[in-house]
Amino acid sequence: MTSYTLQLPDETLSKLDLLAKKLDRSPASVAAQAIEDFVRLEEWRVREIEAGLADAEAGDFASPEDVARITARFAARTS
Repeated sequence: MTSYTLQLPDETLSKLDLLAKKLDRSPASVAAQAIEDFVRLEEWRVREIEAGLADAEAGDFASPEDVARITARFAARTS
């Protein structure tokens, strides 16, 4: 495992310390988990965006009928 140094605003560091105490973990382990979770989420988000862009570039769009069907389904849930 590699060490990494970063600067945090005082308010964020205070929140991190408080959260670590409540979780009975070290601030470093809470921060490391937060960074791992963030990286995992952002990797997924970028993959999904890239896939959507590739579909768009290939001309693979939803038909007007597909859009209407999906819109109606979600509209029914909010009624």
